[in-house]
Amino acid sequence: MSKSVVKAEFTYAVAKRLKELRRKKGLKQFEVSKTLGLDRSTIAKYETGVAAPNIVVLIHMAKLYEASADYILGLKDY
Repeated sequence: MSKSVVKAEFTYAVAKRLKELRRKKGLKQFEVSKTLGLDRSTIAKYETGVAAPNIVVLIHMAKLYEASADYILGLKDY
């Protein structure tokens, strides 16, 4: 499997989990963006796999969603 395929699958998995966690919290993208101090379009990019959050944003998202960074990154299933 090529590096680009692995990267795409990883990015998609992270995007899917971020969207799932936001919905479980009952939050809209603009609410997350305000809380994190980001543009709503940035949250949309994270949730579609166009972009990936940096480590600082990932930590803040994990706290907001009450989930581990390992879960968001697909390293754990809980």
